[in-house]
Amino acid sequence: MNTICELLSIEKPILQGGMANIATGAFAAAVSNAGGLGIIATGGRNADQIRLEIETCRSLTDKPFGVNLMLMNPHSDALAQLVAEMKVPVVTTGAGNPAKYVAQLKEAGVKVIPVVPSVGLARRMEGLGVDMIIAEGTESGGHVGELTTMALVPQIVNAVKIPVIAAGGIASGRQLVAALALGAQGVQVGTCLLVSEECPIHINYKQAILDAKDIDTVVTGRSVGAPVRCLRNEMTKTYIDMEKNGTTTLELEKLTLGSMRRAVLDGDVKTGSVMAGQVAGMIKEIRPLRVILNELMDDAKKVLSEMSTWRLP
Repeated sequence: MNTICELLSIEKPILQGGMANIATGAFAAAVSNAGGLGIIATGGRNADQIRLEIETCRSLTDKPFGVNLMLMNPHSDALAQLVAEMKVPVVTTGAGNPAKYVAQLKEAGVKVIPVVPSVGLARRMEGLGVDMIIAEGTESGGHVGELTTMALVPQIVNAVKIPVIAAGGIASGRQLVAALALGAQGVQVGTCLLVSEECPIHINYKQAILDAKDIDTVVTGRSVGAPVRCLRNEMTKTYIDMEKNGTTTLELEKLTLGSMRRAVLDGDVKTGSVMAGQVAGMIKEIRPLRVILNELMDDAKKVLSEMSTWRLP
């Protein structure tokens, strides 16, 4: 059986999450150059903007990369057509069901890897002929499901025959090994890359992650069916208070309008959406992407070596 490194022509079995307003073409290229699979985010952007990001990425790397189709984006039809025309090697999808795009992308030679929060959706995606599944647990930052990575990954591994990639709560070699033990063939990471030197977010955003403790993330939007994990701040407190008081979905949307861009570009970590996963409390240093990815692999190999001497009673 081919490994995901062979299937994706990458050095390390590590994919970068498609983080909206963060994962630019330049950032994706840097991840790919560091040995992982860089992913360009499409959240909030149109096809013309993403075309420029793809061109930028290709100018900065000769390695494979991907594009994430955030399916809540109203430009998804045009974006799917774009990545098919430009023959982007890989597409990951999130925040919805990509069924309408799978055949189009596969016909263009694009490898399709949907992010899924449940066994049912994973089975449906396999039936459509996708290449792999990203099983994302609720520990992750941004839009989340309900099941934890520990519970979700082995159930999806048992349910499908295609490779599974684990996501959510992974920022160390130990967690990478745990994902492999659950049956995954690789991992998708995001939060630990936010504090890389190459990540284009504001230094205030990076510092907020460095300062975070283990209990400093919270999920907003569960009451309206749009759960999102962020670092706690004034905005999340206000949002949750409004949810408790039965505020309408429209008013909640007004509160968060532009909040991600405020955090990413302006460094507003008080009223902006500082999306991050539960592993934020583990991250304490800004380092180059290659150092972060190499440490993930080196620590995983060390753990595997140590475990080879373990014996169960």
